Amino acid sequence: MNSKLIEALKLKMQPVAIILTDDNPEDGLHFKEGNMRGCVASMLVSASKKNRLAFFDRKTFGCPGGGTGLGFGDRYGKFPIDCLLSTGNEEMANQMGRQSSYMLEGERFYKSPEQARKWVDSLPMTDVPTQYVVFKPWELLTEEDKPELIVFFANADQLSALVVMADYDRGTNRSITAPFGAACQPILFGYEEAKKENPRAVIGFFDISKRSIVDRETLTFTVPFKMFQEMEGNVEGSFLELHAWQKLQERQ
Repeated sequence: MNSKLIEALKLKMQPVAIILTDDNPEDGLHFKEGNMRGCVASMLVSASKKNRLAFFDRKTFGCPGGGTGLGFGDRYGKFPIDCLLSTGNEEMANQMGRQSSYMLEGERFYKSPEQARKWVDSLPMTDVPTQYVVFKPWELLTEEDKPELIVFFANADQLSALVVMADYDRGTNRSITAPFGAACQPILFGYEEAKKENPRAVIGFFDISKRSIVDRETLTFTVPFKMFQEMEGNVEGSFLELHAWQKLQERQ
């Protein structure tokens, strides 16, 4: 598919479409059933860089945070995510074997388990209505595909352009949100935005534990597909065709 917006941004990593479907993709990157350590964010990066489709279902979503981020309901269950994100838990560390070092000290993203639990309770838990969630690189997308979301990987200049374009024909200065979550969980927040009449874009990949899988200047910018279409339709006549943006292109 052609896109004036994507062409103007000069992205190093191609955007990835998030597609909800009941059709089994059969071929593509996929976790084995029972793999509880698989990282959905790594799959998202691989789909972009390797130009390969990836897909997930309720038995093959990797870690609990990934299953939650994909929209397969609250997958944390009895997993002590509040301890992992905060100060750790020695008893749980002993039970978890190889993951003990993470659980022993905790990741310290929240001051206490109580604060981390507040974060969990604030997540817009979603149970998608389809069997599969598919990551499809932009270059593989067809006119027949119906994406729910589009995920951009952007550096600071590109992210700036996307932020401006998000509010270009609104003038509200309220077209962006940037919540903390696991690296894959902007997808979850994107689902919530897609239900709104005037959805917002979601800036993400703030998960310190997964920042190393992308370049240090890269963040994600996730938009509901109808918002992407809105932005796409506004490229012509916008700043993306003028000197200020063209000057920035010289340092891409």
